[in-house]
Amino acid sequence: NNIKVVNLFTCLLHMWTFCSDKKYFYFTLRSRYSLLISSFSLSLCVQQDEFDKLRHFCYSRTDALLLCFSVVSPASFQNVWEKWVPEIRRRCPLTPILLVGTQCDLRQDVKVLIELARRRERPVAEEDARALAEKMGAVTYVECSALTQKNLKEVFDAAISVGLRHSDRRARRERKVRSTADKMKMLSKSWWKKYVCVQ
Repeated sequence: NNIKVVNLFTCLLHMWTFCSDKKYFYFTLRSRYSLLISSFSLSLCVQQDEFDKLRHFCYSRTDALLLCFSVVSPASFQNVWEKWVPEIRRRCPLTPILLVGTQCDLRQDVKVLIELARRRERPVAEEDARALAEKMGAVTYVECSALTQKNLKEVFDAAISVGLRHSDRRARRERKVRSTADKMKMLSKSWWKKYVCVQ
């Protein structure tokens, strides 16, 4: 099973990658079955504006996309709908999105709350994030912390589950396209032979 997941958050990628060996691993879904995933590609998609023209290359053949924002950064939450959703839907409209709220360990951090209050801001409420996930058509919303690793495994388990389903659907579509093309080719050859014989 080959899966490609694109991630939009550096710390999330770093913590998950270095916490365990992911060359070959078993994925268990609700304790019902296990799959040996032999090829799992996890790509980091750069967010800086200067990479806008290059970023579309990482979207190619993506099976699941982790769209992340910080729960203690209202600006990053706003960018989800204003910047990232339009870009993703333009570049890969059929790819399933998982909305991920990161840094949930800082939601009650006094220093962070004071700094947010100084800017007349507050942490993003979980209800608001879930409402946005529904609005944008995300398959799920998960909050996690790269620092404490809270829900970190759940994020990637969900990405793998969604990615597997999308990968299977994409493979079926591609087989259907190839089959149709082969049939058209055979019909063309058959028609050409009949045409030549008639002439």
